[in-house]
Amino acid sequence: MFNLRHKLGDAYSPLYFLSALGAGGAVVTFFMYLMFMTPHKGTPIPTWESLQAVLQGDNPMLQLLVAVSLLGIIVLSVLHVRLLVWNVNEYRYFRQSATFHKLRQSNSEVQLMAIPLTFAMTINVGFILGALFVPGLWNVVEYLFPLAILAFGITGWFAARIFIDFMSRVLVTGHFDCSRNNNLSQMLAIFAFGMIGVGFSAAAAMSEVPLTSGIGLVLSLLFISTASLLAVTKLILGFRAMLEHGIDRESSVSLWIIIPIITVSGIALYRLSMAMHHNFGLHVEPVESLGLLTVLLSVQILFAILGYAVMKKLGYFDAYVYGKEKSAGSFALICPGVAGYVMGFFFIHVGLVGTGLLEKNSLAYFFLLVPLVVLQIQTLWGLFHLNAKLLKQQPLLPLPITA
Repeated sequence: MFNLRHKLGDAYSPLYFLSALGAGGAVVTFFMYLMFMTPHKGTPIPTWESLQAVLQGDNPMLQLLVAVSLLGIIVLSVLHVRLLVWNVNEYRYFRQSATFHKLRQSNSEVQLMAIPLTFAMTINVGFILGALFVPGLWNVVEYLFPLAILAFGITGWFAARIFIDFMSRVLVTGHFDCSRNNNLSQMLAIFAFGMIGVGFSAAAAMSEVPLTSGIGLVLSLLFISTASLLAVTKLILGFRAMLEHGIDRESSVSLWIIIPIITVSGIALYRLSMAMHHNFGLHVEPVESLGLLTVLLSVQILFAILGYAVMKKLGYFDAYVYGKEKSAGSFALICPGVAGYVMGFFFIHVGLVGTGLLEKNSLAYFFLLVPLVVLQIQTLWGLFHLNAKLLKQQPLLPLPITA
């Protein structure tokens, strides 16, 4: 791995946290293979023991899948931690700059929500690593779920504090520039609350202790309902400004932020339905999950096409991905790729296979997986390309020789 730039000061932006967020999301893409394509009877997710059984079995293709997935998880987890530590250090220097105090008085203060958003992803990555690489962890997992709830609770408090400081300032002073709100960047707060909500839903769905499951369920609904209410408000205000002033070119990537918001909210709702089914006696039919996932995937496809068309016309990709222009906000390209991939896996396995409309391991099944694999490869390329473009320390040029 290359050396990272350091002590950026005024040149730093909290949106650089999205680089660590993207690496953490990429970990989840490899976890999806293990989640849905390897057997793990008795546990809701794959564990060290279930993967050991596969590696000691007689299916070489499945063994190759497990080996590649574990390697991808290890590499990307290391990258996630490295970028997280780098961002924390750079943010400390940034807080001492005049640019930071200016940011706190503008619409861009919402960028600070990228910090709790990324830490929520870190908790998810840690849970994945523990389940896959710690033998016997699932035997004591009921003791870990309260700790996970506590960790997400601290992150949620941090996120709520940042958002309330921001909203209380603009509501009291009225210093919110609606003319410069011609994008969906304000939806970053909704994304953060949704990520925390889906974190709580994991304990709700997987815990067999009703009290633990119930606490996770209530807290998840708290953050998901908050995110839903704010999403309606921010979506209307953002589109009104875009229709009046046209979308801001550098922030046009924010049109795709709807995609990860829908994924985390949709997975949270699915997990909560499973919690109600397993622990509270609510019967959930597979077709109900198919209906929910179909609606959510349809909205994602709409915003994917719309966002691509807008960014293509604005020349966003030519400038900020392939060209020389640099923007920390371009890291927001990674999350939609991860989110679309994850939603696709849930739609195929929970929706189509779960209802019997698709036979697992059939020709049609693998045919539907092909575009998801292509999307994963493109997303990984984008992650490493943007890291090299925006974070790589440039070599010092030799001084000219003078007479």
